[in-house]
Amino acid sequence: MEESGGRGASLRLEVLLRHLSPSRAAGATLAPSPTSAQLAKEKYPTQFCYTLDNNLLSPEQRHFYEENGYLVIRNLVSSEDIECFRNEFMKICKNEVKVPGLVIMRDISIAKSEFVADQKAVTKIQDFMGDEELFRYCTLPQILKYVECIVGPNIMAMHTMLINKPPDPGKKSSRHPLHQDLHFFPFRPADRIVCAWTAMERIDRRNGCLVVLPGSHKGPLKQHDYPEWEGGVNKIYHGVRDYDKNTPRVHLVMEKGDTVFFHPLLIHGSGMNRTEGFRKAISCHYASSDCHYIDVKGTSQEKLEEEVVAIAKKKYGVDSPIKLKDAWMIRSRLAKGKRINL
Repeated sequence: MEESGGRGASLRLEVLLRHLSPSRAAGATLAPSPTSAQLAKEKYPTQFCYTLDNNLLSPEQRHFYEENGYLVIRNLVSSEDIECFRNEFMKICKNEVKVPGLVIMRDISIAKSEFVADQKAVTKIQDFMGDEELFRYCTLPQILKYVECIVGPNIMAMHTMLINKPPDPGKKSSRHPLHQDLHFFPFRPADRIVCAWTAMERIDRRNGCLVVLPGSHKGPLKQHDYPEWEGGVNKIYHGVRDYDKNTPRVHLVMEKGDTVFFHPLLIHGSGMNRTEGFRKAISCHYASSDCHYIDVKGTSQEKLEEEVVAIAKKKYGVDSPIKLKDAWMIRSRLAKGKRINL
């Protein structure tokens, strides 16, 4: 009786399963539904190349950076901090503050013209490690916690900039050609380097937002040179020569305080500033202090080294042999942890 009842129950279950899934063949086994953990394993890679294990990035954020080479974090830097950085920049432009090692750059269209000590004459300042107020940006805890997810706990600030993109004078010289930042860096490995780039006001296509080629960080370092632009090109504004022009581009519209973190092989640039105001952003390139310097002789970076050395000799009167890495060794500063190699 029990044996007959068991067979009956089994038959009723089979009929029910066929009703719920008509394509099921009689006698087929019931496959269990995948768990959320299994789905996550299928959706995201188990081996990460560009990020380190951490408790900060969500699986979606980590996967996005791995696949695209950049990640935007909204409202990361406060308006109060940004205004402090803006005020310090204005003091530098007015010669009220002198910063050792600071490099002040001007647009090619105004570099040789008459100008007063004002922000209108300055398009960018670089290497502000010696300015304690601006360097504070590089040590903001909310910035460093994301940087650590990529480079690890020992963090060097390698390159700093405050960009003051001017209204374009009609020669399109306010553009920045598509390039890879690794072209300028004589240290490796690339995957332990990252840039933090923070908008100091709303930035969109009208005033020359960043444009990126998602996924291009997975390719090699490409040949760079000056683009053949009719209006001329600013010094050291090298552009990538060979890239897939069919690769979709993403324009990063950012609000004040938004910060994008991106890989040094990501191809990116920025368009013209078509507004009447100056577009400002502040940034720092970080690297793990475990990184090491390389000799760029015989590589695609050799021409860059020759140009940088020539500028250094002219500006500082240096006669002794120097290399590209020498310029980086004196400009870098520890941001967190221990200084090991760099």
